Amino acid sequence: MSRIGNKTITIPSGVEFSVTAGNEVTVKGPKGTLTRQFSPLIEIKNDNGVLTCVRANEEKHTKQLHGTTRALIYNMIVGVSEGYKKELEIEGIGYRAAVSGNKLTLNVGYSHQIEYVAEEGIKIECPTANQIVVTGIDKQRVGEVAANIRAYRKPEPYKGKGIRYKGEHIRRKEGKTAGK
Repeated sequence: MSRIGNKTITIPSGVEFSVTAGNEVTVKGPKGTLTRQFSPLIEIKNDNGVLTCVRANEEKHTKQLHGTTRALIYNMIVGVSEGYKKELEIEGIGYRAAVSGNKLTLNVGYSHQIEYVAEEGIKIECPTANQIVVTGIDKQRVGEVAANIRAYRKPEPYKGKGIRYKGEHIRRKEGKTAGK
């Protein structure tokens, strides 16, 4: 029994939802438009602004798709109405970031600067030199871009230097002890 798949989704005002043949879902909202193809094993019903996902049978694979489909549709609706945001922090002496246009420039302890070009639909901002904010309407793409930026210099466990998610706790290790 999928508890997530059985939940209903209420479509907020200002969001248009349509399902075409072949289970292709299109969601239009104030922030943009998202389209995604879903499995024909899950039937998506729209009853006056309330969405339900109904599975065709009780096989294990279909049950797995049930909750996933509902969660993806919900994320699409939230994305086009509110959007998603990931915040990153840079910690370390001399570590900083800057944005010009859609290009993020990172100085994170290497001999060269790292330039990351934001893809279409993703916006990168730097409110301060040690903060990065990634925003967009697709939850997966926002998380992926934030993870790619973090991968340039992951936080190290001894001094905590590197790029981390806002609020992320880094387990610290004790360094060498001098002259026992």
